[in-house]
Amino acid sequence: MPRGLTLPAHRLPSLPHPLDAFNAAHADEARALLLHCLRSPRWSGRITDHRPYPDLDALLAAADEAAYDLAPGDLTEALAGEALPQLPEGSYSAAHMALSAAHAAYEARFGHAFVIYLGDAHPEEVIDRILEGIRSRLTNDPEDERVVAWDELRRLARERLTRLLQGAGPCSPAAPPRRATSPHAPAHGT
Repeated sequence: MPRGLTLPAHRLPSLPHPLDAFNAAHADEARALLLHCLRSPRWSGRITDHRPYPDLDALLAAADEAAYDLAPGDLTEALAGEALPQLPEGSYSAAHMALSAAHAAYEARFGHAFVIYLGDAHPEEVIDRILEGIRSRLTNDPEDERVVAWDELRRLARERLTRLLQGAGPCSPAAPPRRATSPHAPAHGT
């Protein structure tokens, strides 16, 4: 009597990889997922519209290309969704105060949250790297800083997309909406 379908002992049914699931997802679902990583509907839409991607590198290249095409308003929108990087547990309250003061000065000058890609910085270096970054970038011209912030945002997006599509976890939650706080920044929603 013939038996039903059997699988070889060394093979288990494969579950979809996160990239395969992303490629197969409904467009609205894929856009919403990307919006958590990219904070820009246009950026998320561009990546969603060019699916399927054969591998993560192809998706990251598409994300970079789409980032280069963002209009200033798209960048403003993406930056508005950012928050300061999380400080390591046990950071001194003086460090929190210094970071808050430095960030307030940055936001007053440029009208958006300070963004920095920390990569695999050791937890003890995070505060120093953030403070050093804010202090050095406060001397930038607003247009030059916009370019630097855009590049840092692009690097953050690559890291978030990699984590998401390698199954390492969701993107970090977006910050609460911000209002422009500088005469150099366009008003929100325009």
